[in-house]
Amino acid sequence: MHWRTDFHTHTNYSPDSLTSPEKLIAAARRRGIDRLIVTDHNCIEGARRCKELDPQRVIVGEEIMTTQGELLAAFVTEEVPPGLSPQEAIARLRAQNAFISVSHPFDRHRKGHWQEADLLKILPFVDAIETFNARCFFPWYNWQAADFAQAHDIPGTCGSDAHAAFEIGRGTLLLPPFEDAASLKSALQRAIAPPLILSTPLVHFTSRWAVWRKRLAGR
Repeated sequence: MHWRTDFHTHTNYSPDSLTSPEKLIAAARRRGIDRLIVTDHNCIEGARRCKELDPQRVIVGEEIMTTQGELLAAFVTEEVPPGLSPQEAIARLRAQNAFISVSHPFDRHRKGHWQEADLLKILPFVDAIETFNARCFFPWYNWQAADFAQAHDIPGTCGSDAHAAFEIGRGTLLLPPFEDAASLKSALQRAIAPPLILSTPLVHFTSRWAVWRKRLAGR
């Protein structure tokens, strides 16, 4: 048995998404996602709401903006604020036994991308690198991440980075069952990658529209 797992998704608790927890869960069920890691920006309230709706399927996560780039965490029990150094954010995640990956490390179109020198400094303290992000503008950003992970013998994760429900499942891994950060890291050693689908860059307009709409609404 393997669980189809999407490591990177967002709800309307992220400033650049309009997808309600209910719609996110419904899309995951339709697309056969067995485990959905909900990783709103610097917030776990949306992930907690999703877990209330579907406790078996949902894993509470968070995408955290540090001073050097973004981290992508799973099995988060306490929200980690943005603006910390990577070392401090990692320490806070380690204290709660979270699983720690690195978001789209080489996508230079993202504010949260990483300089390789900074990434190397934290590499001994993270569990994985996101080697496929369906929202990367160009496929070679993912290729660079995959080559980096292989060169440094660190597992890779895949995620749709869905901000809209129709994006769910575009980047997943098939994993043996897992129940916590340690068993997830172990399961990655036996991961199977199903077909991965790079989203069109046009999906970023859904995020811009979400930001503008929330600003117009005063949110």
